[in-house]
Amino acid sequence: MYIPYGRQSIDEDDIQAVVDVLRSDYLTTGPKVAEFEKSVADYVGAKYAVAVSNGTAALHIACLAAGVGEGDEVITSPITFAASANCALYCGGKPVFADIKKDTYNIDPEDIERKITNKTKAIVAVHYTGQPCEMNAIHEIAKKHNLIVIEDGAQVISGEYKGRKVGTLSDMTTFSFHPVKPVTTGEGGMVTTNSEELYEKLKLYHTHGITREEKFLENNSLPVNDGAWYYEQLELGYNYRITDIQCALGISQMRKLDKFAAHRRELAALYDELLADCKNIITPYQHPDCLSSYHLYMIQVPADRRKEIFDKLRAAGVGVNVHYIPVYKLPYYQKHGYENVCCPNAEEFYSRAITLPLYADMTKEQVEYVAKVTKEICE
Repeated sequence: MYIPYGRQSIDEDDIQAVVDVLRSDYLTTGPKVAEFEKSVADYVGAKYAVAVSNGTAALHIACLAAGVGEGDEVITSPITFAASANCALYCGGKPVFADIKKDTYNIDPEDIERKITNKTKAIVAVHYTGQPCEMNAIHEIAKKHNLIVIEDGAQVISGEYKGRKVGTLSDMTTFSFHPVKPVTTGEGGMVTTNSEELYEKLKLYHTHGITREEKFLENNSLPVNDGAWYYEQLELGYNYRITDIQCALGISQMRKLDKFAAHRRELAALYDELLADCKNIITPYQHPDCLSSYHLYMIQVPADRRKEIFDKLRAAGVGVNVHYIPVYKLPYYQKHGYENVCCPNAEEFYSRAITLPLYADMTKEQVEYVAKVTKEICE
């Protein structure tokens, strides 16, 4: 028996949805894309949504729409996948890392404030493991310093902050639909916003910077403007489009998201219960203002035994992982000016962190097995 840390949940409805598109006229740039965008926008309560090829593309075009450019600084968390910082580099900007809080493992608003300079343009707040950040405090800072707030919601769809779904709290929110995420399109991403101005920019950036919409055309004096074939490139955009095949899967998955989320929360509560009395394990804290999507279930173990525990769990068929190496510790960053960066809380957490399996198709019996083996090894 091998239990992975995460995996997709695919049923016959999902398969049929994909088959139906394969038999249709459109495999890409067709009606399923808009339908998927609407399903996500409606779910989170956003006015607008732009679907893209993956979560990294979503972060990139969000930074472009925010106006991040050469020399601008973007503050984010070091405990995240590299894309949360790389998106600033793609635009010619510079990622700046604020430390995490010891309890939630999310970015610390107080350290965000300390890291702001006259070059700071935006904050990328990462909802790590699916637990929303303390957005009220982050918004106060952003308003004070006139900063754009982008929420990296790759792990949080179905999560809530103060009773509101993540997806409309800030200027923009990005999502990922990778197979281990709460819902999947195979690969895929989305940006949601309530700003029409940002929405129009996002649409341009995700499709080569090209438009056919008459209200945006600049060369209106050209006679070819009267032809339906006419288009203009207004920005240097990218081919970040998603396919109808992927979106059909996404639409089907979104119908089951609440069921998936409820099951993940049940399993997380079971882990909490089963691991509560183990002195060598710290289970994840949940902030009272937040409802986590529980994309990941992170525990902390003694740092000097982390590798031993990790290896023994893998040997026992438990596919544990570690999320994440602090981004500034990665070789690329070390070679490009981050060799002296230190976020003490992030480094301490990383030295102790282990990701236990948690996914929508996981059974309570599997959680009980993982918890039993983990306790035996840790004790």
